[in-house]
Amino acid sequence: MSSTGTALTGTTAAAALALGDDALILSHRLGEWAGHAPVLEEEVALANIALDLLGQARVLLSMAGDEDELAFLREERSFRNLQLVEQPNGDFAHTIARQLYFSFHQHELYGALAAGDGPFAPLAAKAVKETAYHRDHAEQWTLRLGDGTQESRRRMRAGLDSLWKYTGEMFRPVEGLGLDQAALEDRWLAAVAGVLERADLALPEGPRTGAWAAGAGREGLHTESFGRLLAEMQHLHRSHPGASW
Repeated sequence: MSSTGTALTGTTAAAALALGDDALILSHRLGEWAGHAPVLEEEVALANIALDLLGQARVLLSMAGDEDELAFLREERSFRNLQLVEQPNGDFAHTIARQLYFSFHQHELYGALAAGDGPFAPLAAKAVKETAYHRDHAEQWTLRLGDGTQESRRRMRAGLDSLWKYTGEMFRPVEGLGLDQAALEDRWLAAVAGVLERADLALPEGPRTGAWAAGAGREGLHTESFGRLLAEMQHLHRSHPGASW
């Protein structure tokens, strides 16, 4: 990695860090499917989505500081990513449920940022095209799994239900973005509900906010699996400080 963006300060830098951490951590999670995806086509698709997210992360983290240091030298409590993106992959349906929730959120978010003239608009204009593909990929697989076999439907339902509690955090205000989070949430709910209805599924029931364990990633509080993810992601850089290609 190398610095590619314009450094920001204050709340805009904090917002860049939060969005960059989202993209970085989910990119790593999707990269874990390499060699394990159910079919070769999905190996390529998930890798491409992971690379898109990594590209977004590089720009965003470089807007907040030195991207290498921010990715590889921070401790767990310094990361500001959503708890949703750090959740383990589980089975393929579980990963698709995570992708459905997050890609629809990211598409709405970058669409709103691209429509403005703030510091995130140039990145958002490119990212919204990438997230359109991510959203379509998640939508098509949700339809296939939800309307497939009894087993695929059961697994898709289980993934949706287990991750539902992490979705409320996506719409908590992020200082420095200046977005109407309530409007974003309304559009997200309508879009996700539409996909699930077509898949003969329904929105899960239960709370989406409230408990710290499902809503404090932005404050540096993470779930149990995050420490292991971070150790794997940072191992090479920490083992060979100052190394270069």
